[in-house]
Amino acid sequence: MNDLIADMLTRIQNAIMRKKETVDVLNTKINNEILKVLKNEKMIEDYSENGRYIEVKPLYDNNEPVITHLERVSKPGQRIYVSKKEIKPIMNGRGISIISTSNGLFSGAMAKSKDLGGELICKVW
Repeated sequence: MNDLIADMLTRIQNAIMRKKETVDVLNTKINNEILKVLKNEKMIEDYSENGRYIEVKPLYDNNEPVITHLERVSKPGQRIYVSKKEIKPIMNGRGISIISTSNGLFSGAMAKSKDLGGELICKVW
């Protein structure tokens, strides 16, 4: 498995489609950072480290998932970079983008407010 981020996004997407209460993803530094952004943006309920895995609790509103789609943008074979001017709202502000900057991982709105660009990791809505 080469792309651990895509694996995590796929596992979360599959768990949401099956309306699972929790899903286990591999415990890596980048996965932890992405989950921290998702929790801060209220896209997931919570996550906790459990040894080699991270247990993620997807957020549901009236038994409907808050996240309907997770999309990997920048891939190991094709990196996608955006400047602060190129950061756009996702789904008219209903979604978020996650950007890896020189100061760490941020949501698109947060990176834009800090005047930072970087690698566009994924889009979530």
